[in-house]
Amino acid sequence: MKTSAAVSVVLVAAVLAAGWPTLLQAQQALVGTVVRVEVVPQEVLLRGPRDRAHLILTGYDQKGNPIDLTHQAQFTPADPIVRCQGHVVLPEQDGQTVIEIRAAGHRLQVPVRVQGSQQAQRVSFRYEVLVALTKHQCNSGACHGSPSGKGGFRLSLRAYDPQLDWMTLTREVFNRRTNVFDPESSLLLQKPLMEVAHGGGRRISRHDPGYELLRQWIAQGMPEDPKDLPQCVRVEVYPKQRRLIAPAQEQQLRVVAHFSDGSWRDVTHLADYSSSEDAVAEVDEHGHVRFHRKGEVAILVRYLEYMETAQLSYLKPDPRFRWPNPTPRNLVDEHVFAKLRELEIPLSPEVSDEEFVRRIYLDLIGRLPTVEETQSFLSDSSPQKRNRLIDRLLDSPEFAQYWALKWADLLRVNNKYLTPAGVYKMQQWLIRAIRQNMPYDEFVAALLGSTGSTLKNPPANYYRAAKDVNDCTETTAQVFLGIRIQCAKCHNHPFERWTQDNYYGIAAFFNRVQRKRIANSDEMIIWVARKGEVTQPRTGQQMKPWLPLYGTVDPPPEVDRRQVFIQWLRRKDNPFFARMAVNRIWGHLFGRGIVEPVDDFRDSNPPSNPALLDALAEEFVRSGYDRKHLIRLIVQSRTYQTSSEPVPGNEEDVKYFSHYQPRMIPAEPLLDAICQVTGVPEKFPGLPAGTRAVQLPSPDIKHGFLKAFGQPAREMACQCERATDANLSQALQMINGDLIHAKLRDANNRFRQAVKQGKSDREIVQELYLAAYCRLPSPQELQATLKYIASQKDRLRALEDVCWAILNSKEFLFQH
Repeated sequence: MKTSAAVSVVLVAAVLAAGWPTLLQAQQALVGTVVRVEVVPQEVLLRGPRDRAHLILTGYDQKGNPIDLTHQAQFTPADPIVRCQGHVVLPEQDGQTVIEIRAAGHRLQVPVRVQGSQQAQRVSFRYEVLVALTKHQCNSGACHGSPSGKGGFRLSLRAYDPQLDWMTLTREVFNRRTNVFDPESSLLLQKPLMEVAHGGGRRISRHDPGYELLRQWIAQGMPEDPKDLPQCVRVEVYPKQRRLIAPAQEQQLRVVAHFSDGSWRDVTHLADYSSSEDAVAEVDEHGHVRFHRKGEVAILVRYLEYMETAQLSYLKPDPRFRWPNPTPRNLVDEHVFAKLRELEIPLSPEVSDEEFVRRIYLDLIGRLPTVEETQSFLSDSSPQKRNRLIDRLLDSPEFAQYWALKWADLLRVNNKYLTPAGVYKMQQWLIRAIRQNMPYDEFVAALLGSTGSTLKNPPANYYRAAKDVNDCTETTAQVFLGIRIQCAKCHNHPFERWTQDNYYGIAAFFNRVQRKRIANSDEMIIWVARKGEVTQPRTGQQMKPWLPLYGTVDPPPEVDRRQVFIQWLRRKDNPFFARMAVNRIWGHLFGRGIVEPVDDFRDSNPPSNPALLDALAEEFVRSGYDRKHLIRLIVQSRTYQTSSEPVPGNEEDVKYFSHYQPRMIPAEPLLDAICQVTGVPEKFPGLPAGTRAVQLPSPDIKHGFLKAFGQPAREMACQCERATDANLSQALQMINGDLIHAKLRDANNRFRQAVKQGKSDREIVQELYLAAYCRLPSPQELQATLKYIASQKDRLRALEDVCWAILNSKEFLFQH
């Protein structure tokens, strides 16, 4: 709520002018009728002069919907033992008292106990000083946390190396940044206050808790933390999940850090906050969330390397909304419909047969249906014709060829890494694995556990493309777990829970993989050494193999560590493997994943429909990791077969699948589609005549059209390498490019052959529409086109213009 400060002023004015009843009326207008309230925590214990507690007051309406009253409530201590700054309780002297809370016509009391308020309290360098520097972005990647620092001052990124930071702050440049005799004059404080010129601008104020922590630490002589200091083990955020219903549209968070000695500390004021989608909801530095429009967000809470998320949603019921109650066809529809109904997003109508046949051909086999295939499908009156077509396409050789292309992109199948012989062997193995419907867990096990010759055992090329232990670690984590762990190679991941220790723990599974190139041959031998350990470069510690969210393992020396990793991958309770696989397949079919990007699973990037993702993953595991079964399940759903045309109320939806999202056809299928519509096949050097672009074994063939439309070089194990954005070079290729021009002028193209066969203009236009759009032209389109052709002196040039216009239309260029 953008006007909460103004509303608070209005409420205070109401109290002064008219007393409690008027305040109640104002609050009810703001948050609705409240039937009960509760407070967290229910009792407060403050230990030490810097301890504090953030009280969260929640009201509930008649339907049980929560309403955050924290910033509308009055907090009044009964005694001067504590003072309240809004909902924040601060110690004044030792003793016991209560805080009276009044809000929305309700009153309740919270008991408070204060201990050690007059005792000197040592400032923790790690858990207070570094946290303050992190909260104020002093050690961010754009500031002093960059590899080279700023202005000669370098800190570790987000405090991942406390020892280095302590040395930097207390010993570097003769300790000129701090002044223990006059802490306020320290450059460490004056620069972020902008009392001394600072390139980073003003980052802090004297009223911020972080300022006082830094000042006290300097005044105490900048002590290093004792060796036996209890370590933080986790953070907890409240509320963990909450759905707000208008008029409630804000939520205050509370963060508690838990330590190894069993103690805990309220760190709401020190934690760092970020929203997964600022357009939906923003969060300020105090953990106060305000929604701008209906939707869902994950609020990422960070305290050093410890992270947690609060999943919040906001709904604004529309009395005009009516859910059409379509019948779900399978579990996909059950979960998608439930989410749409919850968010009051209408569902678009079902796609027409013409759009469906085009969509399913492009998605499953990477080409347009022929005119004959389209006519056959459209003339079929059977209610099961869509399901029969799906089965036929899944069983076709073209399905294996097209989906092998997708995996070849991820596995970097190119001549540079694998050599031409290795590329051919790997491509054929991928096609064979998909054609035979090899279970996905066996497919991945064959890649990760491979040894021997890269020519005799093609999956061994995985370790040829992933050329060293770091490459293996990062590729495996991203492709099969959806974890982009690259950042943790040099420092703790700045936006995720993964640490530098975690990175090298995963690396320990692949450190013993060895490679030997056979002289004067395209062959390489992959083998596993019996010895070899990974050393963490910063600490010098020898790392044991480590599994995400599981911990370290210690396999016997004779065991291939990769097999331990594979066994963990294939466990039914693995939290990454199946979810990542189904999300990637979903992304191929819808143009975006349930988690987007499809290979970027992290707390701050939550799935748009967690229940759907979990249900698909469970079904995938239950089916024996059957990829065709999963694809069939998805494309048979009403969700997949929804029109790309939005309806009023779902125009802005891009992630809940209320309508199919149009997207540019990828480079290779688009080239094949142009060849198919014009009837002129493309010729690729060194490959047999009739080779389709989706059958190219490697992207090394220099083809300007394919590169312009985003064909990846296969240098990265990331789907993001395939460009999907429109650009000027694409427009030039389509409008005035040599490829289009040559095919339109080819004497053997579709419309020139039709003219030779004596077909009428009407028949030729209808054929072009069926070939490109899988539909007949509307009466208006047909009339306008025939009128144009009749007006031209040169019939062939006129037909050339018509074909050019069709190829340059959005309806042709886009998958919809």
